[in-house]
Amino acid sequence: MTTARTAARTTAPVTAPAAAEELPDVPSFAVIPGAQVHEALRGREAEIVAVVEETYRLHAAGASVNPPSSFLRFPDRRSSRIIALPASIGGEVDGVKWISSFPGNVRAGIPRASAVLILNDQATGYPFACLESSIISATRTAASAASAADRLSRGRPRPVRIGFVGAGLIARYIHTFLAGTGWSFEELGVHDLSAGSAAGFRTYLEQSGAAGRVTVHESAEELIRTSDLVVFATVAAEPHVTEPGWFAHHPVVLHVSLRDLAPEVLLASANIVDDVEHCQRAATSTQLTEERTGNRDFLTGTLDDVIAGRVRVPADRPAVFSPFGLGVLDLAVGKYVYEEVARSGELQVIDSFFHELRRHG
Repeated sequence: MTTARTAARTTAPVTAPAAAEELPDVPSFAVIPGAQVHEALRGREAEIVAVVEETYRLHAAGASVNPPSSFLRFPDRRSSRIIALPASIGGEVDGVKWISSFPGNVRAGIPRASAVLILNDQATGYPFACLESSIISATRTAASAASAADRLSRGRPRPVRIGFVGAGLIARYIHTFLAGTGWSFEELGVHDLSAGSAAGFRTYLEQSGAAGRVTVHESAEELIRTSDLVVFATVAAEPHVTEPGWFAHHPVVLHVSLRDLAPEVLLASANIVDDVEHCQRAATSTQLTEERTGNRDFLTGTLDDVIAGRVRVPADRPAVFSPFGLGVLDLAVGKYVYEEVARSGELQVIDSFFHELRRHG
């Protein structure tokens, strides 16, 4: 293994086809572990939000390929799954995220999700990097949520009371991104079915320097009714919040976990998604609502519609953001990490990773 400082050839992937008379170079292959991913992203919340918003723009303009995610499920482990998210950003990078969700991990004190991201060279198809991706996945989710919190809050009083339903790693990353993009709150609420998780998240919030009062709520209803900005970051497999009246004060809702809200709640709300077709599958709350009504009239638009001004979010009802999570976001953030690590000169290249490089030996 070498670093970029000692590699004999460039570690940058080929980004354009070689001339017809030339043979394309096979790119070097690098491994970027979690510590390097974390360092490349630390303190750059505003930059990553901008990357995510630009990727949404490219996706809406048709400059991406983002097939449906593929779910690997297990008959003997029904609560667990592994998901493949292949994607391509035209003119930039191809790749796939392979992410597992094993809720039983939480009982063992380790995160529910683990992941890797493979980046592929667009000229040769060869993979040129493997990145630890649970951090990338959490980062792009949090950046998307922070963007939605900002955009959906415009035209209504800016939230000063935030509540988290679900107190795991994703909730922590969302709070970090909100704080890193200028948000501060007078009150911070926490609700989790696990008293230990709620207490741990409360400790994190207090130690993070959050200026507001932190309260652990016994019920989701109590938290929702006292919050202007509500974050759902749970592992719920089906809706458990069924009362539209809990949202009568018209909060902004970041429905990151996708399956917490019953159709009755969505039908009383303005609903923003990241991609309509992607959100209407895998038993999400939006899919259940479509099945209930037989139409998609309850969907107000996409986050890019809001960013571009094509859609105005009404202030006289709750505003709910339900992002399925697009593979192109993982690619965009992963490419950002790769370039930052390469620029630092600390890229860890696996020498001779590709062995058979001649068709006929």
